[in-house]
Amino acid sequence: MRKMIAVMALSVLAANVMAAVSPEEAARLGTSLTPVGAEKAGNADGSIPAWTGGIPKNAGAVDSKGFLTDPFASEKPLFVITAATVDKYKDKLSDGQVAMFKRYPETYKIPVYPSHRTVNLPADIYESIKRSAVNVKAINDGNGLENFTGNRYYAFPIPKNGVEVLWNHITRYHGGNLRRIITQATPQTNGSYTPIRFEEEVAVPQAIADIDPAKAANVLSFFKQSVTAPARLAGNVLLVHETLDQVKEPRLAWIYNAGQRRVRRAPQVSYDGPGTASDGLRTTDNFDMFSGAPDRYDWKLVGKKEMYIPYNSYKLDSPSLKYDDIIKAGHINQDLTRYELHRVWEVVGTVKPSERHIYAKRHMYIDEDSWQVALVDHYDGRGQLWRVAEGHSQFYYDHQVPAYTVETLYDLIAGRYIALGMKNEEKSSFVFGFAAKAADYTPAALRSAGVR
Repeated sequence: MRKMIAVMALSVLAANVMAAVSPEEAARLGTSLTPVGAEKAGNADGSIPAWTGGIPKNAGAVDSKGFLTDPFASEKPLFVITAATVDKYKDKLSDGQVAMFKRYPETYKIPVYPSHRTVNLPADIYESIKRSAVNVKAINDGNGLENFTGNRYYAFPIPKNGVEVLWNHITRYHGGNLRRIITQATPQTNGSYTPIRFEEEVAVPQAIADIDPAKAANVLSFFKQSVTAPARLAGNVLLVHETLDQVKEPRLAWIYNAGQRRVRRAPQVSYDGPGTASDGLRTTDNFDMFSGAPDRYDWKLVGKKEMYIPYNSYKLDSPSLKYDDIIKAGHINQDLTRYELHRVWEVVGTVKPSERHIYAKRHMYIDEDSWQVALVDHYDGRGQLWRVAEGHSQFYYDHQVPAYTVETLYDLIAGRYIALGMKNEEKSSFVFGFAAKAADYTPAALRSAGVR
């Protein structure tokens, strides 16, 4: 009987604590694997090249506003996938991408360019990834992290299951503290839209000098979002303390409402709560392609595959473009997009029987070199494909940071979409590494931040 109890106890422990990899396995980082855990070798026919260190910090010029020169501006598409040819390529497309061709057969296209493995990270981030590999463990059925200290990046560079792959997206490197001015659009079916302008900051505890380590022990990041246009929304401010284990300690959020001049707790800023000024076209956890707690889903790791995903989207970020050049009826201007063949991790999230979410299933494809989610197909409770997300990414080579240029989320049923992250008409590109103070990310600081 005692032996049976001991075996049961060990089984429970194994279910709640997922072990880190061995030092021998971690030694593959930087040898057969890249320092972030991607396959260093190219594919069999060379259409995906080997990773040789990414592109250098001086790969292109940087203008006075911080916008990057496209290092691949002279390249032409290898081919363009259209509704007439999609069947030929659908083994390397998501079901959502194929559905977009059916929904918009005359205008949706995927221009495929030569593949470039541009991503590389600072040396200290590579060192933190090595530490994560041998130390970090998933606890609480994969919903929390143990021994994730110091520079908290890429919890599981050699993942063993679906939730570990997702954690790498959640804990990826954003360049330290990040400040940005971006525009969001939610076009009507005819393409008309009102720009929503945000000023946002993301700060990480390890880059805030005066942070209280005890108070930040379970905090992954601090996020502040101010709406500055249109006038009817200007002055509203959102503050989020993103916790590591949101089952143990749920995400903390507050909203300052300019009209009421009051700060309120905002528990709705989580899971499938409505996204800020999104006209009902995205959920809170659609932000950043996926953000927040993973606990409402069972995450299945399908494996890896080669897919055409949005990549090196420098053209789409050009300051010579106006938002009207990008936002069109049905979908963004696909002539401005760039897709490349890359290996991705394929993960399927299915809502647990005991939980609820408007997306019953999320089929995700995550880039192996950056750990950014590249594509997501969202299904409703009837099993119907509902929304299709594409993360158009670029590598900020001057700061060694992969990030999104534009996130799009297409509603196949409504014929509408949301495009988030555009900055072509703004006064500056992203600002990395700004000095942050702990007092800036408190509810008391929201009132002053929201003054019109």
